[in-house]
Amino acid sequence: MPVKTQPYPWLKFYPEGIPYEINPDAYPSLLELMDEGFKKYADNAAYSCMGKEMTFGELDKYSRDFAAYLQSTDLKKGDRLVIQMPNCLQYPVAMFGALRAGLIIVNTNPLYTPREMEHQFKDSGAKAIVIVANFAANLEKVLSKTSIKHVFVTQLGDMLGFPKKQIVNFVVKTVKKMVPEYNLPKAMPLMSAVSKGSSLNWTKPKLDNSELAFIQYTGGTTGVSKGAMLTHRNIIANLEANHVWQSVMTGQIKDDKIVVVAALPLYHIYALTVNALTSLKTGTMNLLITNPRDLAAFIKDLKKNPPHVFTGLNTLYNGLLNHPQIKEVDFSKLVITSAGGMALQGVVANRWKEMTGNLPAEGYGLSETSPVLTSNPLVGENRIGTIGVPWPSTEVRILKDDGTWGEAGEIGEICANGPQVMAGYYNRPDETAKVMMKDDEGRDWFKTGDIGVMDTDGYFKIVDRKKDMILVSGFNVYPNEIEEVVATCPGVLEVACIGVPDEKSTEAVKVFIVKKDPELTAEQVKAYCKQNLTGYKCPKHIEFRTELPKTNVGKILRRALKEEAK
Repeated sequence: MPVKTQPYPWLKFYPEGIPYEINPDAYPSLLELMDEGFKKYADNAAYSCMGKEMTFGELDKYSRDFAAYLQSTDLKKGDRLVIQMPNCLQYPVAMFGALRAGLIIVNTNPLYTPREMEHQFKDSGAKAIVIVANFAANLEKVLSKTSIKHVFVTQLGDMLGFPKKQIVNFVVKTVKKMVPEYNLPKAMPLMSAVSKGSSLNWTKPKLDNSELAFIQYTGGTTGVSKGAMLTHRNIIANLEANHVWQSVMTGQIKDDKIVVVAALPLYHIYALTVNALTSLKTGTMNLLITNPRDLAAFIKDLKKNPPHVFTGLNTLYNGLLNHPQIKEVDFSKLVITSAGGMALQGVVANRWKEMTGNLPAEGYGLSETSPVLTSNPLVGENRIGTIGVPWPSTEVRILKDDGTWGEAGEIGEICANGPQVMAGYYNRPDETAKVMMKDDEGRDWFKTGDIGVMDTDGYFKIVDRKKDMILVSGFNVYPNEIEEVVATCPGVLEVACIGVPDEKSTEAVKVFIVKKDPELTAEQVKAYCKQNLTGYKCPKHIEFRTELPKTNVGKILRRALKEEAK
């Protein structure tokens, strides 16, 4: 039950109507949450993709049938199953089906190279995979080096119904040639497995909420990628918190169908929890965007499905704002815009509010924390430039270099304690030990690797990643600050900042810019920065690009730019 008193003495503000605590043991496992959601919202649309809707009742049947088929094989409870596909209707079928079979999900970016796939598959010990045909050729290259024995392949249009299924699959394979030839003779079509499972019995496995639900790999920005072990309890805690956080707004919606935009891929921890799993609590419909980089098609979907809730990140919102057709979308129903994954730039947030009437609420989290730790309130003061306040049942503090807790205004590493914090890195006790610490009371804290500061009201702000900090003549320069300033320079569309070696100052500031105005010059950017930044923070090097390297989620990859600069 929610506590009645404020449990965090350093936190002076908390959103009205939000409990300080949630119950992470609300369900014995995610299976009971599924049972509840599938039954309660059986007739509601759960997902929509390329114009085809799937109800919770249909998802219940499809996932149960797939679970029954999986249980008919030699796969056992606790075995790992990889899902490697973009947003499509098959994703929730595969995910919920595998969980209902007692398996552990390993979410994998479809754009991974064979080398990255091999590492993740071998590290997790995966025994099965569900993969979209577009990337099966890469699987063929590494399959023999892994423990995977069961391969399920699907084509993007397989659940769109006749004739759209045939049209989409033909266009993707034959017209756009997006499916390289592959040879996986033992592979089974995913929908064949679902069909066969419909005549088999499914036995609900006995699961404890301390057991693993997902092995969620980090991006590997600090070396080889590591698998964050997320338990059923971790996930339940975060989606329960998300539910109460958002319900102050979604509870006011009178429409029968609440549309939640799922432009971020479901294999990403943000969309996995905030979109896919929270919908079991709310009965909302996730509008799956298979390719968010195709902004014209994306906007076409938005026009057909005016959104109530929009989850995304800075580059996504910036891209939409700069598309000429975005003004044709009806945003009159929009009550929540959430931003995570990377810093939300003030210029983007303000333009989004001007266009939609809804100010994005920036939050913060990591794969290791299931993912959300903090968010700006949806009711109360949304402070642009901060990551808000801690979520229910979550403590966030600043750890100074001397190992003591920081007070308001003191900079240090952001640390978190809460039921959503991972059980550790899979088979990496050494790496786990590097990020976990105990306080004087014996409580475990996760060290995020992010540098932050808390203001006097308890709002937190990320200064930057530890590893991204730039050292200029003994002064710390944080790329986020530079990017925030340069982004407001007239003529700039996108910007990324890194440090490069410099004989005189150890490092120098370099920015990479994608122009909005083709006439923009480096001299104009430098002059603008000189007006808005102290001298040592001003970019010494400016390079214009036609595009910046990004993850499939759309987060700008500073790491790739650093590697180029070496």
